[in-house]
Order: sequence, then C-alpha cells, then structure tokens
Amino acid sequence: MKTKVNGRESEKGSAGVKFLIVFVLIVFAANAGYQFIPIAYAGESLKQEMQTAVVNGMASPGRITPVDYVKNRVQKAVADNNLPGDTLIEVKQVGNIVQAHAAFDQKIPILPFGIYSYNYKFDYTATPAGFLLK
Repeated sequence: MKTKVNGRESEKGSAGVKFLIVFVLIVFAANAGYQFIPIAYAGESLKQEMQTAVVNGMASPGRITPVDYVKNRVQKAVADNNLPGDTLIEVKQVGNIVQAHAAFDQKIPILPFGIYSYNYKFDYTATPAGFLLK
C-alpha cells in the first residue's frame, strides 16, 4: 500500500524564488544585449565603411584627392552610425597608399540603475589591400 508522507516541509515553496532569480538574470542579460549590440554593430559598420572608403579612395581618379575623399566618407559613416561627436578621425597618405584611423570611447550601461558600465573602446586603422597595391 501507498502511504502519504507529510514531513517534507523543506521541499515546499522554492519554485517561485528560483523562477524569480532566473527571470531577473534573463532580464539583466537582455538589457546588456540591448545596450551593447547596437554600439558594437555601429563599430563594425564603421570598420567596413573605412575599409571600403580607403579602397575606393585609392581607385578613384578625378580632381578630388584620395585623402579628402576618404576623410569625407569616414566622417559621413560616423554621422550615419550615430557615433560620438568626439570620434578621432585621421586620414593620411603613407607612400602610395591612404590610411584611415578612427578611435572613440563610449560608456555602455550594461546593468540597469548605473550598477555597471562598460567602456567600449574602438580603435581601427584601415589600409588598402589586394590588387591596388600591386
């Protein structure tokens, strides 16, 4: 026969607490992703745009100098990606190639209520590669 066991008081009531803890952790992780992913995506988009601008600047003939062309494209990319206004942009001609350098720091509030902020540092130098250098 089966008998009821009534002496398991310590096993009752912990499911709600566990659910609350897991729910809070999921909310914190979602907030961190919501805050971090757009900034990281903008940084990677700027890298790609800088690389494209350097290659196009080397290949474009015309009245405008490659340095001016690349600088204009990089400044436009910074504005399009809503990056900080104090973004350092340096474009210079080194030998027969054009190099573009961009750097910025941006604080990202990873945890809500100012508990933790991550300092995202972007520092990239784009140089042309491939058939244009041969």
